[in-house]
Amino acid sequence: MQVEDLHISFEVGSGGMGSLFKRQPKQQLQAVRGISFSVQQGETFSLVGESGCGKSTVARALAGLYTPTKGKISHAGRTLTPGDTSPGRGIQMIFQDPYASLNPRWRVERIIAEPLRLQNRVGTTRQARSQVATLLRQVGLAEGDMFKFPHEFSGGQRQRISIARALATQPDFLICDEPTSALDVSVQAQVLNLMSDLQETLGLTYFFISHNMSVIAHISDRVGVMYLGRIVELGPVDEIFRQPGHPYTRMLLDAIPKIDQPNQARAAISGEMPSALSPPAGCAFHPRCPLATDICRLTAPPVHAMSALHQIECHHPVAAARPSLQAITGEIR
Repeated sequence: MQVEDLHISFEVGSGGMGSLFKRQPKQQLQAVRGISFSVQQGETFSLVGESGCGKSTVARALAGLYTPTKGKISHAGRTLTPGDTSPGRGIQMIFQDPYASLNPRWRVERIIAEPLRLQNRVGTTRQARSQVATLLRQVGLAEGDMFKFPHEFSGGQRQRISIARALATQPDFLICDEPTSALDVSVQAQVLNLMSDLQETLGLTYFFISHNMSVIAHISDRVGVMYLGRIVELGPVDEIFRQPGHPYTRMLLDAIPKIDQPNQARAAISGEMPSALSPPAGCAFHPRCPLATDICRLTAPPVHAMSALHQIECHHPVAAARPSLQAITGEIR
């Protein structure tokens, strides 16, 4: 997957009368502001950041649900177009809420078989039932579960059903939009381990979204840290978590509880993210940054290379040593 200079804007406001005497103009909400990245075959690339930074907007653009305002998205050398649902697209999505993403009036058999029928991959009910049984076993559920309704399952089991549905059309690229955020920590580990096993067995590529840094550290190969529509830090997971260069990344890591330092006070992330309707001039993070100077308020930050694969957008890059990945990910193992 290759993303080049991606911009996504939405027009907000009615354009009608905001009051009896003043017309309410339409405004452009800049959800994504010129990001570029690539996802290599077989790896897990993750986006992390606070709510509202644009992570899910990028995911929906990759899935073909949003039309980019500017830029290009290509998969396996083929430029993607919005609304393309052809069988050869090879992209599926696992949604965040396992309770809302499954039709409560359908049995599991029909839920998982629906994409097979839509793409004409099965001709008879017996063929569909056979493939559904195989998919259920693949995600750790029993064959007889296909005759049950979603309300008969726990949250973790429902997410396994969602994974089985996503795998039905044999995709090679899975978009995972916070697939464990609605689950208990112990269940999160089970689902993440299942996804890792499936990736190894089936050769899947994951585009993973989360606001949980521990989950990101557990499953990712490379990470993009996103803030107000921009990727401010990008690189291998071990480099970013051990030597973060951007102040925002350090703030996110400081908020993680450390299992090897249980009595250490966690630093809260101060301030609020500015509105995407009017991003600040210069560096968008400067209103919250402890290192901000006049140049941060006036000029967009350049890209600094921390290493061959690790880059950040900051006027004051500082690499600071952090705890080991084992300490960070220990809480979800």
